[in-house]
Amino acid sequence: MTALALIIALSLSLLVAPYAVEAQQPTKVYRIGILAGSAHSLRERHGHDAMHQGLRELGYVEGQNVILEYRYTEGNVALLPALVAELVRLNVDILVVSGVGYVGVLAAKQATTTIPIVMVSLATDPVEAGLVESLARPGGNITGFTIMTIEMAGKRLELFKEAVAHPGPCRRPV
Repeated sequence: MTALALIIALSLSLLVAPYAVEAQQPTKVYRIGILAGSAHSLRERHGHDAMHQGLRELGYVEGQNVILEYRYTEGNVALLPALVAELVRLNVDILVVSGVGYVGVLAAKQATTTIPIVMVSLATDPVEAGLVESLARPGGNITGFTIMTIEMAGKRLELFKEAVAHPGPCRRPV
């Protein structure tokens, strides 16, 4: 490209740029608050990479249209109220609580009634703990999944019995 062509191209881009900016609709940048026990546990046990991949597949690119705000207790549960309060002050759009157990979800519940809270792999029955009204209709602003509930134990046993009683096509008799 000659110097003259470069100058013309730059001049045209400067003239067109204001119109291009006006035509673009501003996109909301979503802020996700993530409260976890530690960076290591989040990466190892709770699918940090899978979350990033899922966000990318849905068109969310960190730093462009989504910001992830991480806060870690590093084993000190006394930090939970302050960390949750900090995320609430940042006006996150959603709060993900992972690897800090019942006390982490409770701290989030006490801090906000408006920000959606997603509990990840809670090892406590959220109904019995008073976090949600029921598994079918949690009510409030808390959702997610638990790995330890009485209601689920019966269903797990039912599925296990069914799987053993009806071997799939890959199982061969011994």
